[in-house]
Amino acid sequence: METRKVVLGQRTAEEMDENFPTEPMQINMGPSHPAMHGTVRMVLTLDGERVRDADIELGYMHRCFEKESEHATYTQIFPYTDRLNYVSPMINNVGWAMAIEKLLGMTKDVPERAQYLRVLVSEISRISDHLTCLGASAMELGAFTPFLYMLKAREWLWGLLEEISGARLTHSYCRIGGVVADMPTGWDGRLLATLEKTEKALQDSDALLTKNRIFRDRMENVGKMSAEAAIQAGWTGPCLRSTGVDYDIRKDQPYAVYDRFEFDVPVGTSGDNYDRYLVRMFEMQQSISILRQALRQIPPGAILTEDARVALPPKKEVYNTIEGMINHFKIIMDGIRVPAGEAYCYVEGGNGELGFYVVADGTGRPYRAHVRAPCLLILQTIPRQINGALISDIVPTFGMANYIAGECER
Repeated sequence: METRKVVLGQRTAEEMDENFPTEPMQINMGPSHPAMHGTVRMVLTLDGERVRDADIELGYMHRCFEKESEHATYTQIFPYTDRLNYVSPMINNVGWAMAIEKLLGMTKDVPERAQYLRVLVSEISRISDHLTCLGASAMELGAFTPFLYMLKAREWLWGLLEEISGARLTHSYCRIGGVVADMPTGWDGRLLATLEKTEKALQDSDALLTKNRIFRDRMENVGKMSAEAAIQAGWTGPCLRSTGVDYDIRKDQPYAVYDRFEFDVPVGTSGDNYDRYLVRMFEMQQSISILRQALRQIPPGAILTEDARVALPPKKEVYNTIEGMINHFKIIMDGIRVPAGEAYCYVEGGNGELGFYVVADGTGRPYRAHVRAPCLLILQTIPRQINGALISDIVPTFGMANYIAGECER
């Protein structure tokens, strides 16, 4: 009888699956797994090392944002929005403020300088969001040094946001009709200096990751999605653009003053994890360009509307006039009176289209509020992306989805 010598190191994964069949096994990944980026549970059906089915279980960090919003004034909800995508909370602030301004019919009444300040803090937040996503994902694949480079740059940017808002993470910076504070003295110069340092950190990370053979082998042709499937699933943001779809709300449905800036929208070709990495890397460069343009263009002027319906009166009036005191009291205790109606407003968040749908009943508190969480729609496709892949492929695929528990489990 002829014997066949088998060299295990030369056998493909498919040959191993064929010659050594296994029984399906169901295991839990999470809810406390370090690669889960929060408390989310994934129930995997495995055939050896290969994923045959997956079910994602959410709800471990349900925050009740939408229900809590029914019992708070429109202004009191700003701190709640901070805790949605807590990596880029300034963008959440802007989206909520724009939704209420749309209900009030005062979209064009927001001072121009306030619009620029909203763009500045939003783009700083976008860079911070992408740095966190890519740095953590690289670390999970064994690239620890880029993680340190990216998180160091994120800390520089967070320091700037702390200067302008007074808080490092949950800022509550925006207000209906503008923003709460202007940039401190010298803040623009410090931002420009920080952008130069951030560019250097991105170049160092790019040199370590983009052409690294190990990194590319773990990312390329993994977690692929076609443009058609992504659109059907409701994808937006960097993940949708990685499939080749050129859609960015800042370009296609410009808000604030984004129509005054020149910037490109990076798109991928394959729709895999590597393309999602590249799209975010290029988007950070475009955000740096937008920030520099905004600093050159920002005009002087007011940062908050003077409309007494929504803006608190100056403290001098509150302390010295009965009209000022009553106005202050009514806005704080009863809330801004928003006419009955409904509105949907959306912005380009770190993960895609972040939308707020608000129903007003004429009181100072919303009747209903709903958040379109972009990462929820991306997360629902993870089972499709990892079906047939190896267990090790789950880590980069989940990382590139950039799951944020506060936003997803609103």
